[in-house]
Amino acid sequence: MAWKKVTLNINGLSVEAQAPEIISASRSTDIPAFYADWFFHRLEAGYSVWNNPFNGMKSYVSFQNTRFIVFWSKNPKPLLPYLPVLKEKGIGCYVQFTLNDYEEDGLETGVPPLEERIGAFKALSEILGKEAVIWRFDPLILTDGISVDTLLEKIERIGTEIHGCTEKLVFSFADIATYRRVKANMDGSGIPYREWDRQSMEELAGRLSRLNHDKGWCLELATCGENLDLGRYRISRNRCIDGDLIARLAWKDRELMSAMGICVQEQPGPDFDMNALPYGAVLLPGNRYFISNHRKDPGQRTACGCMVSKDIGEYNTCPHLCEYCYANASKRAATDNWKMHLKHPTGETITGK
Repeated sequence: MAWKKVTLNINGLSVEAQAPEIISASRSTDIPAFYADWFFHRLEAGYSVWNNPFNGMKSYVSFQNTRFIVFWSKNPKPLLPYLPVLKEKGIGCYVQFTLNDYEEDGLETGVPPLEERIGAFKALSEILGKEAVIWRFDPLILTDGISVDTLLEKIERIGTEIHGCTEKLVFSFADIATYRRVKANMDGSGIPYREWDRQSMEELAGRLSRLNHDKGWCLELATCGENLDLGRYRISRNRCIDGDLIARLAWKDRELMSAMGICVQEQPGPDFDMNALPYGAVLLPGNRYFISNHRKDPGQRTACGCMVSKDIGEYNTCPHLCEYCYANASKRAATDNWKMHLKHPTGETITGK
């Protein structure tokens, strides 16, 4: 899925910009929690500027073709008043809501209290629908004080509150030694972490699957970016930017469906034998369906199932300052950039640089 290019006139200068239909906001930082005002100002302005983390080059992103946004957040409460704006613009969305319970473990000291975040989860689900709010308990971290038992207790505590407000629970196993930034952040904070091995991963997966069944939650369970096949526990591999979910939520948007190569079709009638539908058919309201056309983004990791989207966030900008963060090289870098943003809250870039 190649994005169209458009020409923007910025202060009398003509610049080329990508004009994607699908925006990710964002894997790199928590835009809903800290940059919602900035994002919706830029949406109204029609474009933003993205700094490439590898070469430092600036690139322009136009929102003129944007039809869908996937939000990622640990505290999307600031997003709530802006949801009517998206509706007015005809832009669909869903939220990847990371709702962990590390309050007593010193791993997420910058997030609001758990009860407040649970309240925000329920409010989002009420507005967007439970299919559009995905619960992530991510990552699963083992320390000297956090065991598999502890993690399952934490998941059960949250799941008891919100299982009726979502359709899916996504998780991953913290792979600390593999990621230089994560290891440096954990070591620098003196967190006594332990690495997962296959046996402990299998144990958690099996017990989580049983918990989901025994509690009657009936959530779809999925891992994010994991190579380990947990299908025997009825746990799938997630697609965080999920073409099928986008189509389920925005199938009435003909422009977006056309861009995604999806054709919405009508069943012959209400008494039609569902088993006769073609392979890959996904059911929609009103006796409609489409054939799954999800295509993985070749630019992502092998174990990542996401489709192509344009991420507009930047690393080193999240003030949550979680101890295990992969997106911040250091707390100081994130804090400095946050202060820079506050000086230029409506700038073309998140940092105002």
